Amino acid sequence: MVSQKSQLKGVGDKANGGKPMPVTANGKTLPVDWAALLAGINGGKSVLEYGENRIIFRQGDPADAIFYLRRGRVKITVTSKQGKEAIVAILGAGEFLGEGCLAGQPLRVSTAVAVMDCTLARIERARMAHMLHAQHDISELFVTHLLSRNIRYEEDLVDQLFNSSEKRLARILLLLAHFGKEGRSETVLPRINQENLAQMVGTTRSRVSHFMTKFKKLGFVDYDRPTGGLTVHSGLLSVLLND
Repeated sequence: MVSQKSQLKGVGDKANGGKPMPVTANGKTLPVDWAALLAGINGGKSVLEYGENRIIFRQGDPADAIFYLRRGRVKITVTSKQGKEAIVAILGAGEFLGEGCLAGQPLRVSTAVAVMDCTLARIERARMAHMLHAQHDISELFVTHLLSRNIRYEEDLVDQLFNSSEKRLARILLLLAHFGKEGRSETVLPRINQENLAQMVGTTRSRVSHFMTKFKKLGFVDYDRPTGGLTVHSGLLSVLLND
């Protein structure tokens, strides 16, 4: 079983959702403004709008560009040869997707779908590679972003191997709600889908429905069935602390 310390670290470290680590200025911690840094790219970049459920790229497509998510949320899925689909991650504003192309990945190994209306900056692989090579300060920040993402995936695997489905669901909800930001309640998604949550947790939709009902009765979450809106409260953390 994962220790309480590890569980807390897993949630706290990823309140950023895999975003670049913050920088320090005049004694204050500030987030990295990737939008401003990428605004200086001339050529090889375009800004794209995707509506809800639009596919940004498919598994097996040529990996010829990297995307920066300026607004909205995107889910990353993988599909087996047998047709079974799993959700790898749900990304929020300020994150990159498709970065595997920079490591020589010729084809996409996953599918990216807009969960809600999104605005993305598409940067051609060669242009991004040139910028990272020429601007060392940006390349250092980008490496930090990649390491943070890798740590998240490692902790997701540990969580999948050692924690119960109830604890995995609680952790996922806390991550999606950016737990740690001033301890306030936050809406996870405008239209949360329990089927998607079941895929992320690795359990059935009926089990997710059972745990969500339990969490609501305990006052850990609030949700509106007609709209699908879901709000997560910090009290949900007690599920991770309960051995």
